[in-house]
Amino acid sequence: MTLVEKVHSGERVDFDEALALYELDIFTLGKLADERRQKLHGKKSYFNINRHINPTNICKDVCKFCAYSSSRKNPNPYTMSHDEILNIVDDIVKRDIKEVHIVSAHNPDTGLQWYLEIFKKIKERYPSLHVKALTAAEINFLAQEYNKSYDEILDLMIEYGVDSMPGGGAEIFDEKVREFICKGKVSSKQWLDIHKRWHQKGKYSNVTMLFGHVEERKDRIDHMMRIRTLQDETSGFNAFIPLVYQKENNYLKVKDFLTAHEILKTVAISRIVLDNVDNIKAYWVTSTVNLALVAQEFGANDLDGTIERESINSAAGAKSANGVNLQEFIALIKNSGFTPVERDSLYNELKVW
Repeated sequence: MTLVEKVHSGERVDFDEALALYELDIFTLGKLADERRQKLHGKKSYFNINRHINPTNICKDVCKFCAYSSSRKNPNPYTMSHDEILNIVDDIVKRDIKEVHIVSAHNPDTGLQWYLEIFKKIKERYPSLHVKALTAAEINFLAQEYNKSYDEILDLMIEYGVDSMPGGGAEIFDEKVREFICKGKVSSKQWLDIHKRWHQKGKYSNVTMLFGHVEERKDRIDHMMRIRTLQDETSGFNAFIPLVYQKENNYLKVKDFLTAHEILKTVAISRIVLDNVDNIKAYWVTSTVNLALVAQEFGANDLDGTIERESINSAAGAKSANGVNLQEFIALIKNSGFTPVERDSLYNELKVW
C-alpha cells in the first residue's frame, strides 16, 4: 500500500510517513487533507465572536521570537488595571461577544491574586461569558513564582472562573530548538504535563505550534506526534493551531520566511497526523485572512474569531491589531465557498450564517 493509499483509507501514519507527506505535491496533499476535513465537518468553517485582552507586556523571560514583551524591541511597558479590563468587558458584552481571551506576559510585579481576582470579577458580572485564560507558560511562571504546584494553580483558576485554556507557549516541543528560541520558559515536558492535568480536571484546552523560524520539518512532525499521544490519553484538546512565525521586531533574524506553499502543506499534514483532534484552526492573525481561507481547502475547518484587538502578534508585524469586522468575516467565508458557522469556545454550534 502506498502512502497516499494509506492516508486515503483513513489509517494512522507514523513519524516517517508523516514526514514523507511533505514530499507529495501540494494538490495531492491538499486533496487528502480535504477528504478528512469533509468527513468531519463538510463545508462548515467555524468561528467565534471573541475579544483578546493582553493585560501586561512586562515579562521576566526573553524569548528570541517575541516582539510583544517590554524590552529593547518594545520599550513601552504597560499593565492594565482591573477597571480598565472590566470596562473592555462591559463594552464587548453589549455587542454580544461570547468569549474573552486573556493572555499576557510573565510579570513578576502583578501577583497571582491580581490574575485570579480579575477572572472572578468578570465571572461575577457576566456568568455566561466564556473566560479562556492563562497559557501553560504563564501557569508554569506563576507556580514557580509563588511556590505552588501546577494542580494548585489550575484548581485556583477553576475556582476563580476560568473555563478553558488557550494553547500558547507550546512553540516547538523539540528541546534543542526550544533551548535556542525560548530558554528558561516552560519546557515541552512541563507544557504537556500542565495540559494533561487540566484535561484530567474535566477541562478543555487548545494546542499551538509556532513554525517558520529555525525549526525543521522533522521538528514539526515531532510536535504533532507528542500532541497526538497526549490526545489519545485525555481527549482534552479542542483544536490544533499552527501559528506562523512573525518576523519583525525580534531577535531571531530569520531571513527565509515561509512560503504560502509550505504553510498550506503544514496545515494539511496536521489534519492527517492529528486524526484525534477534530478541529484545525487556520489562525488568520498569523497567516492573513486570505491564506486562512485558502487553508480551509487544505484541512483546516476553523478561523478563530473576530478578535477585535490583538497585541502580541501585531507587535511582530501581523496585520491583526484591530481584529476583523463580523459581517466582512462572514462574507469572506461565504465567498470562499464555505458555510460560516458561529461556535462557542468548546465548538458547540450556535448559529449557521
